[in-house]
Amino acid sequence: MPITRRGLGLAGLASSLPMGLATPALAQNEPIKIGWLAAMTGPSSAPAIGFNRGVVWAAEALNSAGGVKGRKVEIITRDTQGDPTKAVNATQEMISQLKVHAIWGPTNSGESLAVTAIMARGKMPNIHPCVVDSLIDPQKYPNAFRIAPSNTQWDDAVRGYTLNIAKAKKVAVIGDTTGYGVTAANASAAGFQKDGAEVVYKANIDATQPDMTPDMLRARNAGAQAIIIWSVSTGMIARMLNTRATMGWDVPFIGHPSLASGEIGTLIEKPANWDKVYAIGYKSCSYDASGKLPPRNEELLQRLQGKVNLQDTLLWWVACGIDAVNLVAKAVEASGSSRNEAIIANWNSLQRYPGYFGEYSFSASDHNGYPVSDVVMSAASSGKNGTFALAPGYG
Repeated sequence: MPITRRGLGLAGLASSLPMGLATPALAQNEPIKIGWLAAMTGPSSAPAIGFNRGVVWAAEALNSAGGVKGRKVEIITRDTQGDPTKAVNATQEMISQLKVHAIWGPTNSGESLAVTAIMARGKMPNIHPCVVDSLIDPQKYPNAFRIAPSNTQWDDAVRGYTLNIAKAKKVAVIGDTTGYGVTAANASAAGFQKDGAEVVYKANIDATQPDMTPDMLRARNAGAQAIIIWSVSTGMIARMLNTRATMGWDVPFIGHPSLASGEIGTLIEKPANWDKVYAIGYKSCSYDASGKLPPRNEELLQRLQGKVNLQDTLLWWVACGIDAVNLVAKAVEASGSSRNEAIIANWNSLQRYPGYFGEYSFSASDHNGYPVSDVVMSAASSGKNGTFALAPGYG
């Protein structure tokens, strides 16, 4: 059965996209092997769990439709546990032993910082959602492509909302102790200071720290008017929200998408603790006043019903996982090859690819594919099937 445009958006694209380098005829039964570096366990597991649901659904949808030109898609997953060392070991295994055709992930920037150069040396096509700006550099890493916003895009959205809508001029910037948390908090603090705000408190907290009271007290005593969060750890975030409530401190939390994870709802002591929390969101996963998403994702939501649990995760994580698998499959279909250089060449020619998370465009000189205009802010507690209403005052 051919892959349909309705199914995963592949058919019809092949004829409009440049063919890759000439390659020998494909072995009809050879699977397309996609390595998946997933932090499925550990304190930073919430995003990977959501991404994985999309990865599994996309692979099953492709294979049930006959695969890619008769070739099945095989997902080879390694749980990195959010540990850069484990990510390095898994990457080396995928390149030298498993001979995967492309790697999706890691989903944690700290891990990605450790493996990006390894993949570049192996000329391994790599697609990831990690936001640290330096991870994308077409000169140093011509094989690496980002299908999520960069940290600069996230930072701009958070800072704009904090300063212009929340009207907070004194902020506390808090990250976890991962490579991502440290890098993001530093960049955020610098951005606020550049725009004339006062960073009255800055900290990197171990995500396993049980008591958030000391840091929250320091932030309040310093006069913080907003808490800026850069962490994927839902446990750490929930403990901070519970501490805020215990302190009786009516300060907004603004920042990382994990602020809106469904796991927060299961970890906070009462629903009201989730009020005044605003997370980075996306137009593709934001519902309007009638509760409807943009048409493409409204249709996707209907297709996922009963098959993918969205109650404890975010639709953008699931949609991004679907898009990642889809983009590898599209590159093989369009180029007629699963060779590294053919996949990379195809991605370099991609223009306005209609994914579920975003509409991606790449070139040989720009591997940041996510549209800036699609980054918005969400009311974190407004989650419904992993989608959200826009934050108050956001237009």
